[in-house]
Amino acid sequence: MPQESSHEKKPTRKRKTGTNGPGTDEGSSSLKRPRISRAQPSKSKGKAKATSHVDVLGWPEHFESALNTVLAFCSSRKQLAITFPVVRTSVEGLLRHPLELSKVAELKALLPDLINFAYIPSAQLRIHEDSAKDVMQSQTGATADFSLPQGPVNTNMRPAGLSIDDDEEHVLVLDFIDPSKGKKTSNLGFLYSLPPALTPAATKKLVEKRNDRFVQAVNELLQATPAGENPVDLLQAAARDHIPISPNKSKTIEAPRVVPDPQHRPAIDDVIVEIQEQEWYEDQIVHRRVLEAKQGQLAELDPPLPENILTALKDARKITSLYTHQVAAINALANGQHVIVSTSTASGKSVIYQVPLLKFLEADPYAKAILIYPTKALAQDQKAALEQLLCACPGLEHKRVATYDGDTPHEHRAGIRETASVIFTNFDMIHASILPHEDVWRSFLKNVKLVAVDELHYYSGVFGSHVAQVIRRFRRVCAAVGNRRVQFVSCSATIAKPGQHMSNMFGVSNVAEVTEDGAPSGRKDFLIWTPPLRDSQDPSSGFKSSISEATALMRFLMARGIRVIMFCKIRKSCEQAMKALRAELTADGRLDILGKVMAYRGGYSPQDRRKIEHEAFSGNLLGIVATNALELGVDIGILDAVIMLGFPIGGIASFRQQAGRAGRRARDALAVYVADGLPVDKHFAAHPDELFDKPIDDILIDLDSKIILEAHFQCAAFEVPMTIADEQYFGPLTKEICESSLKKDEDGWYHTHPKFLPYPSKHISLRGVEEEKYLAVDISRVGKPGGQPKILEEVELSRSLFELYEGAVFIHQGVTFLVKEVSHDSKMAKLLRADVNWTTEPRDFTNVDAIQTHRIREIKGSSQCAFYGRVELITTVFGYFKK
Repeated sequence: MPQESSHEKKPTRKRKTGTNGPGTDEGSSSLKRPRISRAQPSKSKGKAKATSHVDVLGWPEHFESALNTVLAFCSSRKQLAITFPVVRTSVEGLLRHPLELSKVAELKALLPDLINFAYIPSAQLRIHEDSAKDVMQSQTGATADFSLPQGPVNTNMRPAGLSIDDDEEHVLVLDFIDPSKGKKTSNLGFLYSLPPALTPAATKKLVEKRNDRFVQAVNELLQATPAGENPVDLLQAAARDHIPISPNKSKTIEAPRVVPDPQHRPAIDDVIVEIQEQEWYEDQIVHRRVLEAKQGQLAELDPPLPENILTALKDARKITSLYTHQVAAINALANGQHVIVSTSTASGKSVIYQVPLLKFLEADPYAKAILIYPTKALAQDQKAALEQLLCACPGLEHKRVATYDGDTPHEHRAGIRETASVIFTNFDMIHASILPHEDVWRSFLKNVKLVAVDELHYYSGVFGSHVAQVIRRFRRVCAAVGNRRVQFVSCSATIAKPGQHMSNMFGVSNVAEVTEDGAPSGRKDFLIWTPPLRDSQDPSSGFKSSISEATALMRFLMARGIRVIMFCKIRKSCEQAMKALRAELTADGRLDILGKVMAYRGGYSPQDRRKIEHEAFSGNLLGIVATNALELGVDIGILDAVIMLGFPIGGIASFRQQAGRAGRRARDALAVYVADGLPVDKHFAAHPDELFDKPIDDILIDLDSKIILEAHFQCAAFEVPMTIADEQYFGPLTKEICESSLKKDEDGWYHTHPKFLPYPSKHISLRGVEEEKYLAVDISRVGKPGGQPKILEEVELSRSLFELYEGAVFIHQGVTFLVKEVSHDSKMAKLLRADVNWTTEPRDFTNVDAIQTHRIREIKGSSQCAFYGRVELITTVFGYFKK
């Protein structure tokens, strides 16, 4: 989290009630005082001069040294939590008079980035409770930490996405922020575990280092004070803003802060100017690019649409005219062509297949359509949009649309198959549920007029190669039941050679390619944001963490009514970011904002996903922290800003896709790329033009992989026996694979090999190895009135071994749980809700053992050889680190 820096410092009258950094207070006025600029003191200015500085500032003699000595001593002892009461007692014993908060605040004003002087939840100091058992024991009132108030740890489960308890006890902490506390850093910044006990010599060195930094800060203050100004007055004015106020007390004395209505939020350009004027801003913006607003280009359909469809578009979607790319695609479909549309994000691509779909349903009461999406969130979004359209279209109100995916209850599936005119599904379901049971789907497949595949660029590599064969199997089954009239339409973000890619993927010709984008777009600002040094005068202090920078920026934007989505690369980062937001907003007293922030990622239960999707689609949220599960096409309301935490795993294409999530209503928008510490992030921070100008690589799929073809031949032969004539679908390898892998009958038909029966599709996963899953179950309320276990999420086996072990800290929706018990037989982990300020990291050992050598090959030009054979790889998790 960016903390206030004395770089270009100007005191403000804003009071802080928690963590430092980009606050969420609005309307704070700045004193009309000059900013203090950094100046490197000369080495000739010794400590004697520092003493005179202390005298000039009116501080008691030896105050700073006494305070520094006590803090250094506390930092060197693991058993002491550095709370202000502990430090105050010791310092007053040395000073022989009371230690005033205002004097400590002056020290904080001088070294804002290096001193932590704030209220935090008391639970965050419980750094020595070793297991879920300890947490349960602590409910009796015992505590393992010095200086902590006696009281229970709150183990009550809080609903996902809601704020923590308002009455949570807070404690005032006073500590130096030293790199020595976090040499090994994570995305959260310092791994806040206290260092081992220091030797006397190391303690003395630590004190001297802090003294030197203090002397330097005083010199900077004196050098920056204009003639006629009193440095004491300047410092005391700044210090008043650094006197912490308990969040609990502040709730009763501060006027409620109201988030501005997002409809009346400030302009993005004004927000960027405001960011650059903040005290905590340290030139993090290293590159800015502006894409100016673009006017839309309209066109007319010939012939025009029927009156009822025009009415539906106007009433349900407020569409009264169509853009050029929409008209071109709809006309191509009317002419019997297959279509791919490759235009920018939020250009209205869904209308391209929704309008022809309405025409098909109006012309033929038995017409069917299949709409395929890569994520369940996207399918839910588009289903709601189509239902609105049908309800507003006279004559089509009775048409039923339904979702048919892994979350669909089995007892509902037969009814969907028999009564739905349109189904929303994915390729996994077509592969494993629809095609293997073509006998019961025969009536539906015979009447399919349109198949729409959204986000076609998502299907690449091995997964895309499997999908290409599923589409060929689908075309083959439709032809077998007498339907050769299916039209395919696909939509994609900007990709290279879209027409060729669709032909390869679907195995069809006569593809119309639409790439000219006629949709309007609002102005968009792109920022590349790099974390600054923790201490600009000490490069060895390292850089501030990217996750703290991103969450602080997100809080700043949300406080101004700007709706934000933060994209994280992996699930763990998503939960860490949500946990940081929860802690920071609580410390700031902004529970009103916290109640409008949720995390979204894979693994959540279907019920939780639907709940979060509803909140997002209805515009009730101010902030969303997500993985790429929301990267693809989801219209999640009026998003004003996107924050990308680190360079996306999917490369430049994903970067542009994520950046396009904001500004989906032609309003001005903001996209911020917060660079991580990885080499790829450093590269793009140094070469930002590549992010915007570099061509996108071709999407690759392998249509000649014998392994993939053989797998799908087993499935295809089960659906409809194969012949050599199926080469028209599967290519020139058809005969070879049929003869070598399938079972031929006396009539020349090829059938599935018996070892794959009774359902060959169950042996083939489109996405790779299908993993078993563990259930993460919250048992915090078991034993209480009305308390029942609650399934939080499903965790894949490969993740569970490293995340679900006894004593582990598990994060869900930014809320921390301790793993109490794991059963590998029932594949269930029991979790207890607990507020803790540590994370866990598994200790594991990987053994690679060459079991058997099959052959040895000499490496030309080298005395070494390459060995080929069977290797056994075993990873054993034997413990964990507590951080």
